[in-house]
Amino acid sequence: MDLTWYNSLNKPAFNPPSQVFGPVWALMYTLIFISFVLFINSKETSNKTPGIVAFVLQILLNFSWSPAFFYFHSIETSFVIVILLLISIVLTMIFFYKVSRPAALLLIPYLLWTTFAAYLNYSIMMLN
Repeated sequence: MDLTWYNSLNKPAFNPPSQVFGPVWALMYTLIFISFVLFINSKETSNKTPGIVAFVLQILLNFSWSPAFFYFHSIETSFVIVILLLISIVLTMIFFYKVSRPAALLLIPYLLWTTFAAYLNYSIMMLN
């Protein structure tokens, strides 16, 4: 990760300190994992395939954001990725809700944090 490049960017006043991101993402990934376990282990007989597909899509988008932003230095591409990520999180929540309400509700903090991340990404894009 190229923090020299990141540190040189103009950032909005509401940009959190760098040390906030690690603990927040650790919590988010824990909630995401628990959510998926609840979904997969649900005794509900509904078709779980759409939920699994949406979940895998959002994980792939989540993991692609950092290389787009930090390695390729593409603020615009990372913004597109985070918007697609938000859509896929909502879809995941909808499919999870049909099988396990707790699994869907556990993704609310992730949705909120990613919404904030999208706004932050957009703000950085506009300032640079």
